[in-house]
Amino acid sequence: MNAVAFDTHAYIKKMVAVGFTEVQAEVQSQALTDLVVGQLATKEDLAREIETLRVEIKAVEYRLTIRMGGMLAAAVGVVTVLVKLL
Repeated sequence: MNAVAFDTHAYIKKMVAVGFTEVQAEVQSQALTDLVVGQLATKEDLAREIETLRVEIKAVEYRLTIRMGGMLAAAVGVVTVLVKLL
């Protein structure tokens, strides 16, 4: 359930005060509420996004570990060759 801090009653009163009919003001108020509620993220949306980010971070961590291991192996190989040549 999404809670929106939007006072529809006050909004309708303001719209009627500037010349809208009550029906027009109610419809516009409902449309605005629907628009705002549709843009809100739920706890489930945030949890899903956090889990996606965790998976992506683990994948990057794995690639960096492999890359670091490759560079370390190459460095050991270069040092070994230099030791034998010198």
